[in-house]
Amino acid sequence: MQRKERFQKFIEYFTAHQPEAETELNYGNSFELLIAVILSAQCTDKRINQVTPALFRDFPTPQHLAAAHFDEVFPYIRSVSYPNNKTRHLIGMAKMLVEDFGSEVPSDVKELQKLPGVGRKTANVIASVVYDQPTLAVDTHVFRVSKRLGLVNQNAKTPLEVEKQLLQNIPEQHVAKAHHWLILHGRYVCLARKPKCEDCKITSFCRYFEKNYL
Repeated sequence: MQRKERFQKFIEYFTAHQPEAETELNYGNSFELLIAVILSAQCTDKRINQVTPALFRDFPTPQHLAAAHFDEVFPYIRSVSYPNNKTRHLIGMAKMLVEDFGSEVPSDVKELQKLPGVGRKTANVIASVVYDQPTLAVDTHVFRVSKRLGLVNQNAKTPLEVEKQLLQNIPEQHVAKAHHWLILHGRYVCLARKPKCEDCKITSFCRYFEKNYL
């Protein structure tokens, strides 16, 4: 099957069966989403959703978080991965928002990446989810699933390579949704160690299934 056909079938299936796909992180505004995405690096959304309500309540604005000390913020996120680094990142991010961005979360991917704790993946999530830009964040799920499905070259080595190949083939109006389709499929069906191929509904256009089961 040609890659163009795989993309077509991928978009057709998920448009029909998961038209409202969205992030599973809980948030109320762009600042809260930025915090949640920074915290979610190498951690589960479930865990992040457990710790953020109290954090959002007690540090509701960039000004509140920027004025906080390490020992004040750390207890809220001690149970997430790399809490020391993430505590410093959150405080540093808030200070930069206040000092350089008028306490507003920027919409530009390059500007977002200036913030402590914000890499390209996080910046793309914010640009896509908050500002409805056609950016596509490549996390471990997107990287794995897009290669297994055959949507990108098997020799793609970096998230940026995968991102570029996906953006070349996904119509702009579907980019934001495609990010969540790939993440959710990887999270619940196409698992890293043992994909649930027996439960998968898209094996008809999956390169991994063709290679291993046909």
